[in-house]
Amino acid sequence: MLTELKNEDLSAFAKDGYFVARGFLSEHVREALKSSIQGDLEPLVGPAELEADVGYPGAPGHRSEVGGNTPRRLLHAYGRSDDLRSLALHEDVAHILSQLMGTDQVQLSQCHHNCVMTKYPGFSSATLWHQDIRYWSFERPELISVWYALGDELADNGALSVIPGTHVENFGRGRLDRNLFLRSELKENKTLTTQARVVELTAGDALFFHCRLFHAAGRNLTGQVKISPVFTYHAQDNQPIPETSSDRLPSIILGNGAYIG
Repeated sequence: MLTELKNEDLSAFAKDGYFVARGFLSEHVREALKSSIQGDLEPLVGPAELEADVGYPGAPGHRSEVGGNTPRRLLHAYGRSDDLRSLALHEDVAHILSQLMGTDQVQLSQCHHNCVMTKYPGFSSATLWHQDIRYWSFERPELISVWYALGDELADNGALSVIPGTHVENFGRGRLDRNLFLRSELKENKTLTTQARVVELTAGDALFFHCRLFHAAGRNLTGQVKISPVFTYHAQDNQPIPETSSDRLPSIILGNGAYIG
């Protein structure tokens, strides 16, 4: 059954840049996804990015160090399994996105996110404050990502934090460092981050968030791996800029929960 958003959901997304669809995935679907994903984690099936590759705070410094083979994300999730493909093309996701974007012509990007985020105990890193659109090249900065909690996501296992409303603000390049993270030493950025919220999710929840929303995540301080599939979508009339990283692979048209493009 297609999900009709409430006015408060639409208002929250417009005002804050995100909203959470509670209980979006059933236990049966979550277990099938976890089984499929675990099969690609142990042993590791590439393409994948390791914690040692990103150099973020808390990550091993090199692949040869202890914990250097810890996965950070499984790439190309759409093509990994039928379960992940069905999740990416879920008809309720398409319907929610059409309401948020104001069009029923929605496409899945195969170039951005399209992955399974992992946070392992002991060797997970922290992600600093950033906007995803800083790394992407589209005609308009109006993409939406959907993040699925296959287990509970809390502050102590690295849940996402967001700064509400930043998706509609303009930030000069001088407020960012060379890696396009917020410069923590600037007074205006310190003031901004005091407004942050941890978005705690219960297993089965889905977080929809705007590509301009500043977000960050801490390390996993628990004893359990956190696994979170995430996909990114754009309107069909908002195409990637040719010959950029956003144009490496074709987007997939959504419709009735199945590939139609």
